[in-house]
Amino acid sequence: MIANLIGGFVAILVGVSLIGPIAVEVNSATSYLNSSGGACIAQNIGEAASPGCQLQAAASWGSTVLKLVPGFFALAILGIGLAVTYSSLRQAGVL
Repeated sequence: MIANLIGGFVAILVGVSLIGPIAVEVNSATSYLNSSGGACIAQNIGEAASPGCQLQAAASWGSTVLKLVPGFFALAILGIGLAVTYSSLRQAGVL
């Protein structure tokens, strides 16, 4: 039982620490590009893009699906937590 808790804690710790880098990579893959293909200056949320900048692959569904990756990764980490809790309670005889 204690091994399940330790293993689950390590898996959750590693997963939570990877959510940030995954989100950064997804954002860079769907980042703003100018007309020459160079990266635009980072924009604040809700602020209009500078002239000549456009969202890469804005018309394709791939960009939209790619932006869902960090959310589903976080749900997977939540699932690990639920699985560890369930297995620990089951081994303890509570469930």
